[in-house]
Order: sequence, then structure tokens, then C-alpha cells
Amino acid sequence: MPPKKGQEEPKEKPLLGRFKSTLKCGIVGMPNVGKSSFFNLLCKMQAEAQNFPFCTIDPNESQCTVPDERFDYLVEQHKPKSAVPAVLKVTDIAGLVRGAAEG
Repeated sequence: MPPKKGQEEPKEKPLLGRFKSTLKCGIVGMPNVGKSSFFNLLCKMQAEAQNFPFCTIDPNESQCTVPDERFDYLVEQHKPKSAVPAVLKVTDIAGLVRGAAEG
């Protein structure tokens, strides 16, 4: 039986889940192009970065806070009990080469 005229079907609400202030990203690319150097610059770390291919074997992981003047202003104005800034989680993996998945 078709729906009655003038009556619209209820709209589905999108499932968003819990909002977080965390962003995850990975640095991917060919060997020996500066991924680890970019990781060190971005996260202010001292991960090993040498001038030969496959220096990074195990993934380097770090998290750094994202500076934001708007967040600082809001914290200053409203004085909350706790202030949790946004966080960027960065993963630096080894260079990608053809045939690496085959062993």
C-alpha cells in the first residue's frame, strides 16, 4: 500500500558517533625521498633519517598538538575545568617498492 499523500517518510539521521579532536595520518612514498625528514620536522623528533634506502624499517609513530589561536582564545575567555587541544597522530612508514608484498 503506498504512503498517504501529505505524509513524508521520516528522514534518517546520519550516524556520526562521538566527535574527537584527533586526526591520524601516515607519510607514504618511494624510498629515499625525505619522508623521515618531513616526519622529524612535523613532530619535532629525532627519528633516524639517513641518506640510503630502507633506513626506516619499523614505523615511527608520534603525536603532536595542533597550535590554534582560536582554541587559546576560547580557553582564556571561558576558563573551562580542562582544555584538550587537537592532536595529530603521524606515522612514518618504510618506502614503498614494487614486489614488497610478495616477500
